[in-house]
Amino acid sequence: MSDTDRRAVSPEADPAGPAYRPLERFWPYAELAEQPTDDELAAMSPELGAALYGTPPQPFSLTFVFRPFEGPDYERALELARRAVEYKEVGTGPARQHRARFRSDAVPIIHDLWMLIGRLDSSEVLLDDQPVPYARELWLPLLWLIIQ
Repeated sequence: MSDTDRRAVSPEADPAGPAYRPLERFWPYAELAEQPTDDELAAMSPELGAALYGTPPQPFSLTFVFRPFEGPDYERALELARRAVEYKEVGTGPARQHRARFRSDAVPIIHDLWMLIGRLDSSEVLLDDQPVPYARELWLPLLWLIIQ
C-alpha cells in the first residue's frame, strides 16, 4: 500500500481527519425532520415550550402535580385529574407524575382533588405553570371563596 493510500484510509495519518467522506449510506447521522411533529409538541414540557417558542397568552390556570400514592383515594384522584382541561402522565417507575391543569371555572373539581392529594408532600401547585410562593396557603383558599 502506498503512502497516499494509507493517508486516505487511516485518520491517524492526517490530524485533520480523513480526506474523504464515506458513502452517503454509511454516514452516521439520521435523517431527521426539520420541524417537530404535533405529538412531539404535545409531549413537550411547558417550560421547554416557553423557552423555545415564547409563552402565548393563555387564561389563568392552576396545575396540580402529584405522584402515585397508596390508598383508596388514588383512583378517585386520577378520575378527577383526568377531568382537567389538560392531563398528562410524565415519567416512568418511581419518577412518574400526574399533571392536571385546570381553568378557573372548575373550582369544585379543584377543591375535591386537593382534598385527596393535599396531604401528600410530593404534590405541587403551579399557577400558570409556574411555582409560586404560598400557592398552597394563599391561592387555594382564595379559590375556595368562589365555591362558598
